[in-house]
Amino acid sequence: MRTRFINLRIPGSGNDTPRAEILIENGRFVEISPAGNLTAQGEEHWVDLGNALVLPGVIDPEVSFSDPGYPLRGDFCAESAAAAAGGVTTVADLPASSQPPVTRPEIFEEKAALVSRKSHVDFLLWAGIPANAWDDKDWRDRLRAMADIGMAALHLSMHSQLADYRGLSFEQLVGTLKEAWRIGIPVGLHAQTSEDISRISEARRRIGDNGPKGWSEAHPEETESAAAAAAREICRSISVRLHFLSVGSADALDIILEGKQEGLPITAGTAWPYLEFSRDEFEAMGSILKLSPALKSRKDLNRLWLGLREDSIDFVASQHHALNLPADKESGSIWTDRCGFPGIQLMLPYLYSEGVCTGRISLQRMIEALSKRAAVFLGIDAFKGSLQPGKDADFVVFDDAETWKVDQSRLHGLHPITPLEGRRLTGRVRETYLRGACVYRRTPDGQEMFGPAGAGRLIRRGIRGAVRRS
Repeated sequence: MRTRFINLRIPGSGNDTPRAEILIENGRFVEISPAGNLTAQGEEHWVDLGNALVLPGVIDPEVSFSDPGYPLRGDFCAESAAAAAGGVTTVADLPASSQPPVTRPEIFEEKAALVSRKSHVDFLLWAGIPANAWDDKDWRDRLRAMADIGMAALHLSMHSQLADYRGLSFEQLVGTLKEAWRIGIPVGLHAQTSEDISRISEARRRIGDNGPKGWSEAHPEETESAAAAAAREICRSISVRLHFLSVGSADALDIILEGKQEGLPITAGTAWPYLEFSRDEFEAMGSILKLSPALKSRKDLNRLWLGLREDSIDFVASQHHALNLPADKESGSIWTDRCGFPGIQLMLPYLYSEGVCTGRISLQRMIEALSKRAAVFLGIDAFKGSLQPGKDADFVVFDDAETWKVDQSRLHGLHPITPLEGRRLTGRVRETYLRGACVYRRTPDGQEMFGPAGAGRLIRRGIRGAVRRS
């Protein structure tokens, strides 16, 4: 059946929101036209959206749903429900998010089969080559095999506290980037200088500095900027498609921007917490704001907003971490508390409220940062990331004038917690559609309904469509 959505607005140029109508059939957009221009053809189901703003489904390229392997932290069903409630229709799950990490093709397929039975939204899976992989002579063959079966992109880290996913040395980073270039797979890099962090961390722990200040001092701006500079130099000789994940430093962003202006195939991303919080809030609020890279100064925060406005930051992620609470945040030491918090549900409302409504960025720029650019990097822009005929009908019905108060007891996920508790935001998700089907709805009386678990599909990079659950 064809479905026509009427009485709605869509993003235009800048902050314009022209009135429009949307026609959907077989899970794809058929036509997006000015209001009143479409003519009914045959049987159609009409849906009046009451002048709501319709946005492309958000694509979150950097989540850690902790499934499989960590059932006390997260479950793909619960975390993807939070995604749907936040207007996110596609996620890309990081390789070290699960146990075992996705570093082999057989692990990729096992995780894909499990997640396909649970997910409320479409998903891709990153794969990784940590330092551990270099212990095996066949790591290059494994990387090619993972690329062949549709990994989202290759994840690399220069600093990691995980025993089964150790950070790469400089020589290993160069070797892995060379192989990624030969295969033609893009790379996402968490860039921090591991030796500096380890050295300072050991010194702070030795004197019993177990609070947020010690963590911040062990992760100064130089650990990001030095790593960004080193990776940029590698790209000058190896033209690998390289994306810098979770940039939190102004200096690091400037170094990446210089590389982009040279014509190097590099891009930059950040996560929304780096746009809101600094080390000052970290020291006041404690472990809930422990992130990696660590939060920096207000100067860095303001530079990131400027970078987002001026396009030196290409897209924004949630850096969602599923957690086992209270254990993961109340271990007694900042060094053993886990990084991150589950932020996927609030990403769109936050960026609209604190970005668009404040004039820091335009609505058009927000759409690029939350949907379009991530689709391009992940190789799914032929059918995701924008409101265009022929693409998957992934979209968000957004009440852009509604002001509401964040209440973490009403958030979704296995263990919802947020540093935005009590914050008033403008703009709220009313409905989320995935390939034309409603996967989340909030009724006027505050009731919430979700589509079935397993409605989400695995997307293999470069392949139109997906693998449904068996």
